[in-house]
Amino acid sequence: MRSIPLTFCGAAVVAATLMPASVALADTGSSQEKETQTRAALSVDPASIAPGGEVDLQVDGCGGKKAKGISDAFDSDAGFSAADDGGLSATAKIRSDATAGDYDIWVTCDDDKDTRVSGTVTVVDREGAAPLAPIAPVRAGGGGTATLLAGEAAQQDGPGIAHTVTGLVLAAVASVAVAFRSSRRRHPSTD
Repeated sequence: MRSIPLTFCGAAVVAATLMPASVALADTGSSQEKETQTRAALSVDPASIAPGGEVDLQVDGCGGKKAKGISDAFDSDAGFSAADDGGLSATAKIRSDATAGDYDIWVTCDDDKDTRVSGTVTVVDREGAAPLAPIAPVRAGGGGTATLLAGEAAQQDGPGIAHTVTGLVLAAVASVAVAFRSSRRRHPSTD
């Protein structure tokens, strides 16, 4: 009767002895893979951008001279090429319809190890983003009059009823003056 519990205890000891060895051997391959993945680094500039903008991507640690970057935020895949500093660089355009949030970027290096690296880009709302083009006049010359005129022009809605009536009255006066002058030329005065 005591042999059955003794058998189970012996099996448990053997399993406990062999289990850490198999886990250690299995982990050896994955740690080499992790080491390969951590050798490369991806930098994204700027890290936060509005839809339609462009980000500069830089990868350091790839063995090859090319790489390909993909993300749901990009219009198309980013093709990396050799940069002056020895790394790889690319420019990627953010989709104009991208919604605000964090997007993963995956880069696969074209080397003998197919090194992979990942990063993140944050797409922000258009309202919270800095404009990509100038939106105000340049503060040069004129003593600041360009800013004053730009502010006044933005407040005006265009010609209204008063402007229209004034224009019609001036046109009528001009027509009467032309008619009067042409009638005087036809009938010379006899003095």
